[in-house]
Order: sequence, then structure tokens, then C-alpha cells
Amino acid sequence: MPMNWLPLPSAFAADLRAAAIASAPTERLERLARLSNQRLDFLQTIQLEKAIRRERAASAAVDWPEFRPLKLALLASCTADQLVPGITVAALRRRLLLDTFVAPYGQYRQAILDIGSPLREYRPNFILLSLSAQQITPRLTPSATKPEADAAVAETVNHLRTLWTEARQRYGATVIQQTFLNVAEPLFGSFDRTAPGSPAYLIEKLNAAVTELAVRENVLILDVAADAERAGLDAWFDAARWFQGKMEISPRIAPRYGELLARVIGAERGLSKKCLVLDLDNTLWGGVVGDVGLEGIVLGEGSGTGEAFLALQRYAKRLRDRGIVLAVCSKNEASIAETAFREHPEMALTLSDIAVFVANWEDKASNLLTIANRLNLGLESLVFVDDNPAERARVRESLPMIAVPELPDDPSQYARCLADAGYFEAVAYTTEDAQRAEQYSTNAERETLRESAPNMEAFLEGLKMEVAYGAFRSVDLQRVAQLINKTNQFNPTTRRYSLQEVVNFASAPECMTLQFRLLDRFGDNGLVSVMVLRPCGDEPHALEIDTWVMSCRVFGRQLEFEAMNIAVESARSRGIKALRASYVPTAKNAVVKDLYATLGFAPSDQRDNTGWRLDLDDYAFRPTFISRQPHGVAESDPP
Repeated sequence: MPMNWLPLPSAFAADLRAAAIASAPTERLERLARLSNQRLDFLQTIQLEKAIRRERAASAAVDWPEFRPLKLALLASCTADQLVPGITVAALRRRLLLDTFVAPYGQYRQAILDIGSPLREYRPNFILLSLSAQQITPRLTPSATKPEADAAVAETVNHLRTLWTEARQRYGATVIQQTFLNVAEPLFGSFDRTAPGSPAYLIEKLNAAVTELAVRENVLILDVAADAERAGLDAWFDAARWFQGKMEISPRIAPRYGELLARVIGAERGLSKKCLVLDLDNTLWGGVVGDVGLEGIVLGEGSGTGEAFLALQRYAKRLRDRGIVLAVCSKNEASIAETAFREHPEMALTLSDIAVFVANWEDKASNLLTIANRLNLGLESLVFVDDNPAERARVRESLPMIAVPELPDDPSQYARCLADAGYFEAVAYTTEDAQRAEQYSTNAERETLRESAPNMEAFLEGLKMEVAYGAFRSVDLQRVAQLINKTNQFNPTTRRYSLQEVVNFASAPECMTLQFRLLDRFGDNGLVSVMVLRPCGDEPHALEIDTWVMSCRVFGRQLEFEAMNIAVESARSRGIKALRASYVPTAKNAVVKDLYATLGFAPSDQRDNTGWRLDLDDYAFRPTFISRQPHGVAESDPP
């Protein structure tokens, strides 16, 4: 299945050679990353993966701060080596440097359970179970009864749960479970899903049971079964490959497989996109509204083309309803463009759905920078949808960190193209996710107050802010992990932790965890800041601020001061005498360079001037315009 949202390469071989001879390692890797964002076939994917491996081996001592290194253990019941190139390239597409260990054929149980397993030394961040239903499920006869089929499903699910538990406990890895393909020939035709003795019945029940249990067990799902249903099983499974080499997943689909897996890993690491930026003319409706007028644009029921544009609007509306922020970036007269939203009877989107509306005659790359700044989002959080190939190419060249899908010529395929691209992949769905779009829209009201206030103090006082706080709660752990992995700016150490690691922090009595929710007169900003403090091995009565992150949505509102006030109080109540912290500079966290100095910490000599220390007896509490909720966040709800 081709990945049609990616642009076709214009000169792949020449670009690959140019990447190899670039003078600096960082430039070579950046060039390879750009190549990964093109629509490559299986052979091109293999060539690019080899170039990535060569570059990493040749520059092993090089630090690439703009790329995240991760380790994956691929444990399969059938042949899986053909999948590695697609996985590596798709990971680089997300600026992940992913090493992949492939267990020997069929040795997935031994890799997890054996005392001498190589996984112990490899220490993977992720363990993927890629299993074939025909190899791990009990054999049933066509005359099997429903209780027999249900027992077979339960047996398989219990086996998987044991493997998940052992994988987490032994290696501390995040587990990814692949769903099961139904590659068996039908026994009963259209009656297959009804007959308990058919493979179709068994695999459908198995996939349902596995996905339901995975949610409860904090296991991630790689849903290849759903993709195979959408693309067609023949795109995924080649019987000749199976009989020749026990490859259940065909090499020709390997780039697509790698893309689906990289989406899941990227989402777990907070790399999914947050904002959909939409062009208007010939993207959200047919025609140029400034030329043909409101009555002349093509949109809505009664016209195939009009319904196609409406389908994209409706899909964008559903994305907004699940928490994706919407913005507009159009070359247009703003008043005319806004009139279409207000007055056209077929518009599915309204102005209130749009967090930032930019319509003018300036360069779209510049306007996208404006949108990112107004939303206080990094450019890597944006997806820009535009029907014009020239505009797409210009944005890709000027702002390569923005995702720009290659829309097809036919508007009826716009929504499908955007959906297939998977920019907004999720591994969980929290209350915070559902409210995000509304929270960004509400920020516009806060900005109005800021502009009308005579000074910053008046603005902060007028917000009437309250903070609810406490230790991590089980109900919030998904959001805590999400915030740690998504936050780049207010993140002094840029450490990333999986959900399982967050669970471990929350349940460790020696650690101190804090979460903060900020409310004001305009609404609830949600859970916007978290801290993880760990014991200092060389100082019994000190805690290290291992992780402290804060959402960019609440920058400049004194929450960092009130959070430190609370952290000092909580530490003192534990008998802690000092806090230690560090700042590790990155390309994106300069905003917190002076954070600890501002909070009264003193430089620490032993850490090359990036270490900080605070004696709690010397701490002066910072006055803020933030009051504390009478009940805060309950601290009596341990994970």
C-alpha cells in the first residue's frame, strides 16, 4: 500500500550520494532524515536504512541533540528481518534513531523468559510482540463449539498477559502487542464470523480480547489487522513468501508496517502532531472566494465535488472535537474569508472552531511561524494542508519540521489522505486531550485580557488563578507520561519516561511526585505541570529534581514560582534539607536556562555549571497571584 501522503522523490539516488559525501555528520543525518520523508519503495527503503546504519557506525561518538535514540526488541513467531529497514526509516521520519534487535526465529518466549536472554544486556525501551495467530492459537475443528472457541481465546490471552508482565518486570520496557491477521482461507464463506470453529471467528474474538486487555494493562497496540482490512489482506500477506520463508508480513508492505509502528512509538514519546492548519480556497471549498463570491464557491450537498470538500471539513471538525487544534493559513482578504465561515449555509466549520485565523497576502511560511507563535507551539506540532503543490513545496523547503501531506488532485481523497497519514496517532485518550482544542481557543480570551491590562501584574491578578496540586494519581498517569514526553521548552533535563516508568515513580515511596492543574476565570487549563524528585544517593536528606515540565500554554503566569513553593513545603514535610537540580541545554529549552537561578538555587561546582542546589532553610517563598484550591488534588489516591 503506497504512502500517498508523502511526496515522491525527485532524485533519490543522487540525494543519497549527496548525503554520504556531506562534510559534517549532522548535515549527513539531516539529509538522510529529509530523504525519509519521501515516498520510497521497498528497495529504496533498504538503501536508505543501510546509509543510516553506516552513518551511525561511522559517527558513533557524535551527539545528535535533534534526534532521540531508542531501542526496540522485535520478538516474532515468524520471520521478521524484512521489517527492520522500514522500521528504521519510519523512525527517522520522526527524528528517532531506533536500534532494532530481532530475536531468532520463533524465540519470542525464550527472549523474554530465559535468565540469560540478550535482552538483559540490550535494555530495550520497547518490546514488540509480532505473532502469527496460526502459530500461537490452539487448533480447532470446524465443528468446535462456542465454549471451546472462547476457551482457546482465553488460553492465548492469558499466555500473552504472562509475557507482557514478564517483559515489563524483567526489562522495564514498554510492551507493544501486534494484532492478528486472518490469513486462513474461509471455511464457511459469509458465515465464517458466526461459526465458532472458523479461523475468522477465533481471530476476531482474539483481537477484541487482546485490545481490551491491553488498555487495562497499559500495553500499546499495533493494529495491523485494522490496516489490512482497509488496504486489503493481499497487500499484507503473500502466500508464496509464507511457504518459502514463513514471512507472514510481505516485504512489499514493510515500509507501511514500519510507518505504523513508528507512529505508535512516536505517539508514546509525545511526537504526535497537535495542530491542523488549513488553507481555504480549493482546500476547504471549491473556487476562490475573493473572485467568485460567497455564492460561487463549491461546497455542500447536491454536488459531488462540494460534498468532497464538506467531507474534509467534517473530518477536521471531528479532529477538533477530539482535541486537535485547528488554524487557518490562507492568501485571502481576511474579511471575505471570515464571511464564508459566518454566512455560508453548508460550512461545517465555524470561526469558533479555529484557534488562530490568518488570512493575508504574505508568504505562507511566515504566516505559519505566526500561527505557531500565537499558539506557543513548536513548528514540529503543525500539519499544513494546502491544495497548491507550489505552496506545499515552499513550506517543505522553508520549514521542514512542519508536516505537509501531498494532497491528491481529487478533492474526494483529501480526507482519506489526511487520515492515512496518521499525524495525530494516539496511544491513550485522556480528558486533557479532549479539552485541548477548547483550551487553546480560550487562550485567545486571555490574550485579550493581557492586551487590555495596564501592566502584567494587573493581567495576572485579573486572571484569578487557582492551582490544584498533589502527588500523581492513578487516573492522571497517562496525562503525566504524555506531558513528560511532549514537553520540550519548559523541560530542564529533557528526560523522557514511558508510562510504566511513571507508574514506578508514583508507587516508589522514596520518590516525591507532584502534579499541578491551573484554573482561572476563563476555565480549566488542565494538568499542565509535573515534577519527579528522586533521592540523592550521596546525600541522605536531599532530593534531585529529576524531571520538571510545564505546558507552554501557561508560560508567564507565575506557576513555576508557586510550584516551587509547594515543592519546598512538601519536601520539608518529609524531612528533606536540600534540593538539587540540573539544566541540560538543548536547542529548544533555552527558556528555562535561568530557571533555577531565578528560584534561589546556587550553582553547583561539580556539574560543569549546569548543576544547582537549594538549601531549604534558605528558601524565600515567592509571592504569586495564584491561590491554592481548598482541597487541591487529592493526595490519598495512590496508583
